[in-house]
Amino acid sequence: MRAPQVFDGECFLEGGATVLVDGPTIAGVEERGFVVPSDCPVTTYEGTLLPGLIDTHVHLSTDSGPMALDRVAGYSDREIDDVVTEALARNLAAGVTTVRDLGDRRYNVVDRRERQRGRDLREPRIIASGPPITTPGGHLFYCGGEVEGAEQIRAAVRERAERDVDVVKVMASGGMNTAGTDVAAAQFSLEHLQLLVDDAHAAGLPVAAHAHAATAARQAVEVGVQTLEHASYIGGDEAPGTAGLAAFRSTAATDEDLVSLARSEILVCPTYGGFNVEMLSKAPPRMLERMRELGVTPEVIVEERRILTRRMADAGVRFVSGMDAGIQPSKAHGRYAEAVIELGAVIGVVEVLRSATSVAADVCGLAGTTGRIAGGHDADLLAVEGDLEADLLTLRDVAGVVLRGQPLT
Repeated sequence: MRAPQVFDGECFLEGGATVLVDGPTIAGVEERGFVVPSDCPVTTYEGTLLPGLIDTHVHLSTDSGPMALDRVAGYSDREIDDVVTEALARNLAAGVTTVRDLGDRRYNVVDRRERQRGRDLREPRIIASGPPITTPGGHLFYCGGEVEGAEQIRAAVRERAERDVDVVKVMASGGMNTAGTDVAAAQFSLEHLQLLVDDAHAAGLPVAAHAHAATAARQAVEVGVQTLEHASYIGGDEAPGTAGLAAFRSTAATDEDLVSLARSEILVCPTYGGFNVEMLSKAPPRMLERMRELGVTPEVIVEERRILTRRMADAGVRFVSGMDAGIQPSKAHGRYAEAVIELGAVIGVVEVLRSATSVAADVCGLAGTTGRIAGGHDADLLAVEGDLEADLLTLRDVAGVVLRGQPLT
């Protein structure tokens, strides 16, 4: 496979490249003009070739419709399986060859991952957390991960280890999509969060922490999670009890917070994608009314978020890309390019492409398997129209997708 522009997961290769594929595997990477044997089929792309994208924050059991999370509790197992099938197909068509699911309803997605193993189902590879661990009535409680007290926390981690999950997801703060929870407050005590992380690590499992509240983010840094999801650092006098998107006006991250986060080497998944003025302008009426009461506009919310991300980058925080895919139309499965484009506008083209390929592979425990165009890695590839280094918007224009050496038809 030849292309005049090639991003290998770390950098753009000068002059493009020829990627040699043998079955499901990349056999080697040579210069663009490399002479191949006469019986070797050649596919030439006119744009940019890069590793298949990896979305490290998806909800496969949600259908991308309005209030999608609210409907998950009422789905049958068969209905969820149908939603997962559609979600995987949309992601693959958009060039996403691996997904990390962080919002399972009970263990439906874990079961789907098990069906993938040992078979070629022509689906993106699934990295699965099982149901998020949360407090009674806490964020996404209806997914089946409620715990209270030390013994239930230990039992929940043990159950996930026995089910062979790939990562433990914990809801360290409340969430905007679960009524009755507080996005500006921590859900666990520091002691209980530390217990959860210690037990997960003892079982060989990394931890991804959902954290909108500044207090929850600080706790997650202190206890040593592997990824911080959202990392909104909501706080301040007006934030506790603030409903929905308006809470994003209050960003309480101090310089000391961000230096501590950078030193911890925890990666931040800011879940960009669909987080823009257009989306916020179409928020539910109750959120729009609350925003008006607080005197905050969609433009202010988006700019505050960008400023925080820029401050993180300047402090040395590293990012991994993920969209929170499936929870609403603006974050629909198959629109992952928007997450990468929005984050790239803040941290730059090369860094954001790393965050969606090689860095994401490392976070998913797949270093050496995918996320890079290099010999011995799976031939998971995405071709896009045009020069991606010059214009990140080109990521929207898919020219071809290759999954484990097989082009999509």
